[in-house]
Amino acid sequence: MLFRSIVLALSLASAQAADDGLVRMKLKKRSAHEMVADHLKRENDALRLALENGSAPEVMDMAKKSVMLRGSNPEEDFEEQVQVAEGASENIIIKDYSNAQYYGEVMIGTPPQKFTVIFDTGSSNLWVPKTKCKNCGYWFIHGGKSKYDESKSSSFKKDGSDFKIQYGSGSVKGFFSRDEITLAKDIVVKDQKFAEVANAGGLGVGYVMGQFDGILGLGFEKLSLGGANTVFKNAIDQKVVSQPVFSFALGDNKDGELTLGGYDDSKFKGEITWVNLSEANYWRINIENISVGSVSSGATNGIVDSGTSLITGPSAKIAHIAHSVGAKRDFMGQYHFPCSKVGDVPDLEFTIDGKAWTVPGEDLVIQAGGTCLFALMAMDMPPPAPQWILGDVFMRQYYTIFDYGNERVGFAETNY
Repeated sequence: MLFRSIVLALSLASAQAADDGLVRMKLKKRSAHEMVADHLKRENDALRLALENGSAPEVMDMAKKSVMLRGSNPEEDFEEQVQVAEGASENIIIKDYSNAQYYGEVMIGTPPQKFTVIFDTGSSNLWVPKTKCKNCGYWFIHGGKSKYDESKSSSFKKDGSDFKIQYGSGSVKGFFSRDEITLAKDIVVKDQKFAEVANAGGLGVGYVMGQFDGILGLGFEKLSLGGANTVFKNAIDQKVVSQPVFSFALGDNKDGELTLGGYDDSKFKGEITWVNLSEANYWRINIENISVGSVSSGATNGIVDSGTSLITGPSAKIAHIAHSVGAKRDFMGQYHFPCSKVGDVPDLEFTIDGKAWTVPGEDLVIQAGGTCLFALMAMDMPPPAPQWILGDVFMRQYYTIFDYGNERVGFAETNY
């Protein structure tokens, strides 16, 4: 069934050949602890700016209330956070968050230069930082970012056209180049147009703290900047994958797998439900309804996105859902629970192509160090942009197959 599929498993180990002929390369999942750390770091930075700018009392009151949602000694926690934000204390207790994202390795150039990337079905370009990139991390945070050096690759080809891409969290800027891209040692894509990023400042602390160097987009060419084919499209055209299909098995607090060239039927049970795309730019589908308890969205649409950690939707809908389950919004716009209420969170149900796909309530909370984050987040995107994003929180529940050739996605009950 799989023919010659290449499997990228999420954890940084060398590729291994298995008896079934697959090549498995491990990738990493960032933990809930890291996700919490990143959120609290952003919250602390915002509080510092509020103090510096003499924010109104109601803003400070909102900040105080958001801290009180967490610790056992909320007054002390808030005062400590104020001291840290004012620079009076270095005793920073980051209770831990960073985007719980999945990432793995690619090689660029000859000889190959190694990079850690997020495999992102919500974008279509490949980019990595170049040498002397600005705002591209620091050596004392996860050892710094790996940076592409075109002078050290004999297969490098100059392009030079401008590159600027806007993500939900910010923008990156640079220019295009061409080189060989290697995945799992067996898939070599020649003459791939990709971006060397010169400034990643728009991504802020999320990129600095993240354990990834760049992004490898797995969307469609309609989203791609600079007329660049995606890495996967070139892999298809150059016949280095057997089928125009890739699939994800995302581990729950463990490593996972990305399979290129097919799907691995040992990672799911039962039948695959195929859903045709409503439009082949993002992996976009129609959704008949989204419901939590007594709250329903009605007919809408969304994208299946491996590069987004949470489930996102319109702010009014998310606020309604959050209120219905007892989550409170902090001054950063993220929703929290008192951890004592986690067991009361109802299931979230997506009705897609006439079938219900459920995310259990316990999986709608990201818990670490006494902090409980709601795994739904507000993001307003005006039509015709997609209204909902079904990110990793959804994809962990179901083995997800992306059929590029037939412009459809498949879902099956995971046993991974």
